[in-house]
Amino acid sequence: MRVARGRLLSNLCGSLGILLTLGLIYAGLPALDRSLPADRPVSTDRPYTVGGGVTVVPPAGAKIDVTQTRPSARQGTVLFVLGKVRYVLVVTPFRGDLHAATDRLIRKIARAGGHQIAGSERGVDTTAGLYGRQGDYTAKDRGGRYAVFLVDGVSIEVTVSGDGADLNRVSDEIAASTRTIAYRGGTS
Repeated sequence: MRVARGRLLSNLCGSLGILLTLGLIYAGLPALDRSLPADRPVSTDRPYTVGGGVTVVPPAGAKIDVTQTRPSARQGTVLFVLGKVRYVLVVTPFRGDLHAATDRLIRKIARAGGHQIAGSERGVDTTAGLYGRQGDYTAKDRGGRYAVFLVDGVSIEVTVSGDGADLNRVSDEIAASTRTIAYRGGTS
């Protein structure tokens, strides 16, 4: 039985079309992704949903890094960028007390490469009535602050990092934002 020449040509064109489409997807989508900025503007006049029932009003002038932001119903992470300063909130389920949650965050900071806790830890609270612990840490070229809140089995970890001058420039805005952290209950 002979296959018609037209049919073979049609199959060849279809196969080449599929191959070309796959090549465009394989090469084109990553190139398109790299061309889009990771930092996106974020509204600083209303609460942003971090995840796990937690919200925060972003600091003035903040942008959100969409590559490092993952909200969900049970947990979430958001990375706000203010110039060269990184302001991160991580919300996770946690079994334990505030002391254990603080120790866990301090261990994470210490593992992050040469960071050391500086000064003494102190209390911090939000306008929504959350109570937590906060402190400072240092490294060779960067410094930072941390805070931990614990409510209804949910740990809210806050870390801020940047060099001294940049950090001092946005310190008040970040402190004001941290005071807006609120817990709305089990889902967001």
